[in-house]
Amino acid sequence: MAATLSTARRGRHRDPQRLARVLDAARRNFHAEGFERTSLDVVAAESGVSKMTIYSYFPSKEALFAAVIASRTDNTFRLSGCDPSRPDQALKKVATAFLRLMRADEVVGQFRALYATAPRQPDVCAAFYREGPGRLVAELASYLRSAHASGSLRIRDADAAADQFLAMFLGSGHMKMLLGLEKPAAQSDARLVSENVRALLCAHGATAPLTASGAAVARR
Repeated sequence: MAATLSTARRGRHRDPQRLARVLDAARRNFHAEGFERTSLDVVAAESGVSKMTIYSYFPSKEALFAAVIASRTDNTFRLSGCDPSRPDQALKKVATAFLRLMRADEVVGQFRALYATAPRQPDVCAAFYREGPGRLVAELASYLRSAHASGSLRIRDADAAADQFLAMFLGSGHMKMLLGLEKPAAQSDARLVSENVRALLCAHGATAPLTASGAAVARR
């Protein structure tokens, strides 16, 4: 929860359990009511603290929202301990955790709500991207750099490769979920994980030469 704590104001002693209650209550309310209708009075009451205590942790409702997203991101996947010589294992871990996140009803609802309020709440959308998708891409890019350094992958632009890999999971299945049509079956998601991991390894495997433009291309 280090990123979450860094979002809070410094200088006041923070009880981790109390902070966790605040974040949990805020998460429930943001999910059920959306950002605009969420009341900090209700969050305070549900978490058993005063509204002033929340403001002593977070300077605004936007900052509290950012902390909620950061907390969820922290729980998605952590790659700092993954072996850079085994990108197949790390990528499978990333893919499985990312799909689990994107298939969650709460996350789907969050995307729908943010798309609807984007013209009115650009700062909230920016915070969501910064603490959510942006941090996930950065986490994966950091691992890809370490894999490149170890020689298990050949990737010159790790940020682009990380973004591309995660984007491969936001195809028709994701669009159908956003439209409320259907949720992909577990077997379908398992195949998606396997195929997308295979695609990245084929494109950026240790035997793939780097082109002049910096893109790794698998040997045919």
